[in-house]
Amino acid sequence: MDSRAEPPPDEAVTRRDWRDVLRDAADLALLGILLTLAAAPVLTAAAAVGTASAAVHDWVGTGSWPPARRTLSRFGRALLPGVPVTLLVLAVVGLLAVDLAALTAGRVPGGAPALALTALVAVALAGYAGAVVVEVGRSGGGRWRAAARHAVRACLDHPARWAAVAGTSAVAALLAVLVIPVAVPILIGYTVAALHAVARRRPAAARAALTRPELP
Repeated sequence: MDSRAEPPPDEAVTRRDWRDVLRDAADLALLGILLTLAAAPVLTAAAAVGTASAAVHDWVGTGSWPPARRTLSRFGRALLPGVPVTLLVLAVVGLLAVDLAALTAGRVPGGAPALALTALVAVALAGYAGAVVVEVGRSGGGRWRAAARHAVRACLDHPARWAAVAGTSAVAALLAVLVIPVAVPILIGYTVAALHAVARRRPAAARAALTRPELP
């Protein structure tokens, strides 16, 4: 009798090879392209990001992407709630860009310390924004206000995870500058997945406070 333990029956089914990795990479690239197209009108950007984040959340949790009908329904429900979110993000990004440009050119006092502090604030805000994107994906793609509140709690309760999400966002922003423009949509899809991967180990009790059943 062979004393070697046999692998569980499900192991052969769940084992992944290079074809699975390639398929996942292609799916995330397509997700980024679709997200970019949906966000092209600008005011639909928040709805597009929230819907994509919800799709990634489903994919990470179940191993499969949500049906197209559910995704379109999420996008439609998220359009109006996402407009003020888009305008707020554009205003914050614009103010930070103007501040950084003025400090770099020496038009305002402060020099290198003020520039470093402003850059640190920008990275911290990017980390918070990444946490909000993950939270809104966990709630179905449209509950931005609740996601913002829970992201504050998550960042304060787990500063190391906040730093990891901020680092992920900063690396993605740097790569977006370095790669050719046509590759930026693909990078966006990978970034959404990376944010979910970094934040995935958050305690289940904190996630349950945000999640609620979706409408069919």
